[in-house]
Amino acid sequence: MKFLNYLENKIFYILFQIVIIMSFSLILNIIKVPIYYIVLFSSFLLFLLFIYLIIDFSICKSKYLKIINLVDSFEEKYYISEIIPKSNNLENMAYIYALKQASKSMNDKISSLEKDNLDYQEYIESFVHEIKTPISALSLIFDNNKDKISKRELDKIDSYIDQILYYARCDNPEKDYFVKEINLSDLIHSVLLKYRTYLLDEKIMVIANNLEKVIYTDEKWLQFVISQIIQNAIKYMDKDKKQIKIVAKEQKDNIVLSIKDNGCGIKESDIGKVFEKGFTGSDRSKTKSTGIGLYLAKKICDKLGLNISIDSEYKKGTTLSIVFPKTNFNKLF
Repeated sequence: MKFLNYLENKIFYILFQIVIIMSFSLILNIIKVPIYYIVLFSSFLLFLLFIYLIIDFSICKSKYLKIINLVDSFEEKYYISEIIPKSNNLENMAYIYALKQASKSMNDKISSLEKDNLDYQEYIESFVHEIKTPISALSLIFDNNKDKISKRELDKIDSYIDQILYYARCDNPEKDYFVKEINLSDLIHSVLLKYRTYLLDEKIMVIANNLEKVIYTDEKWLQFVISQIIQNAIKYMDKDKKQIKIVAKEQKDNIVLSIKDNGCGIKESDIGKVFEKGFTGSDRSKTKSTGIGLYLAKKICDKLGLNISIDSEYKKGTTLSIVFPKTNFNKLF
């Protein structure tokens, strides 16, 4: 708030005061008051007007800064109309009324959208749970008939269904979190077991070292994250001797799980984008990837309070690392 802007808003008031002072001066001149006293009196009144404007500007600026600081410090700014100071100024009262009505309308709209989103999420979860039953039945049939091709395609469908479920849940995952002690080796083993058909068919060697570590997090959500990493590693294998190396390293304050493949790698220009939603890489076929897996992995890790990072060398391989703090409880958001 600048003094010149303040004067612009007060221009009619200033002109009115100047006219009053000139009128007094004219009256004093008519009654034969010496011109010296008239000039002195007029100057004194102008000085008082100037002093008043400076004081009023300071008060207005203080109120202005108070409101600005209040807004900046308030996290949920759409509630600001409820705590903004009242004003006796008619124009300000009109603005505050308009702000309150706009905030009420926006809050009503947000509530409606949140309800619609919750209904949609509940429908998606219900759909996923319903469709899992026939998928499991078909999987059993294909296993019994040793129909590997159909089983493999069904597994892909099952993987996409899981993505849909976790995508729907990941904005409000705290309702589904259950933090407990997990043996990292057991969790990795269950994920590899899930992808055993792919690993055998693609002749991928899996090397697992030093995984007998205890971590504390949600088993189901972490299992999904690691599944997405393994799935990506399988997708982008392009060597004759294919290999995935899974290693856990214990440090002072944390445990680092690294999953390294010797696939096609990622271009240096693409590394910063791999966790973006829908990003499939500048040199990868879009028919191979949805660009959702690593996006969800990053989002879920953030929610779990875990750090996930990626390192890759083009044409040589990629390493994804997850850092688990050494604590009994992860900070959940």
